[in-house]
Amino acid sequence: MDIRAIGMGLLFAFIWSSAFTSARIIVADASPVASLALRFLISGLIGIAIARAMGQTWQLTRSQWKATFVFGICQNALYLGLNFVAMQWIEASLASIIASSMPLMVAFAGWTIFKDKLPTIAIIGMALGFAGVILIMGNRLGGGVDPLGIFLCVIAAIGLTVATLSMRNASSGGNLMMVVGLQMLVGSAVLAVVALIWEDVRVTMTWPLVGAFVYTTLAPGLLATWIWFALVARIGAVRAATFHFLNPFFGVAVAAVVLGEALGLTDLIGVVIITIGILAVQLSKQAPTQN
Repeated sequence: MDIRAIGMGLLFAFIWSSAFTSARIIVADASPVASLALRFLISGLIGIAIARAMGQTWQLTRSQWKATFVFGICQNALYLGLNFVAMQWIEASLASIIASSMPLMVAFAGWTIFKDKLPTIAIIGMALGFAGVILIMGNRLGGGVDPLGIFLCVIAAIGLTVATLSMRNASSGGNLMMVVGLQMLVGSAVLAVVALIWEDVRVTMTWPLVGAFVYTTLAPGLLATWIWFALVARIGAVRAATFHFLNPFFGVAVAAVVLGEALGLTDLIGVVIITIGILAVQLSKQAPTQN
């Protein structure tokens, strides 16, 4: 793994983790589903415009079209949609911690469903990671956190797991930015229908709302997604996923600095356990022959 790949991975992990804080700011002043649908519409159109300016075309491979729809529905509509809704009731730090369990879920799905062979260290890592998540959730539930918010975040993480599994071959075939833009439009279309049926749209224009919306549209929305696809194309999905071990730390750190969210000793212990578990799982899957 070269220096450029490491830099890309660190930047992706930070931006991805910061999205929970910006989402928390947005839902305080706007309807979660409608605002997310608008964000994806803007991000998708910008992404497609950039792709066309780069000379990219609509001619995607079959695996890319499949991944575009699966990723657009599972990550953008299901994962982010549920997280935005849940952020009305739970803190950004807790949402980021639950979402950080995605690499553990991917490894567990590969082990139980696809019959992947995992070394002992990976199995121990999965057990540690899930134990850390359960420790934090149990502590927060005991402190009066809304269980519905936690439930929605868990379902969201499962959706992201499905999306990640679908992206194994999506980085090949070129037209990377076009894939990024199109999968955002897929998410926008799904969320717009949900918002029209389910939500009473509300907006209270404030500077924090405007700033958070612009940031989440350009940074987590476009930049982080492009970095992720480019990183997978550069070093492979397994090595790229290793950077997810930083998400628990970045997630709680950004929420603490920007939102002033307090963290107890149990939370910190849980974050450390999750981080060790994720790192163990990802490092155990690395092989010298991988690209």
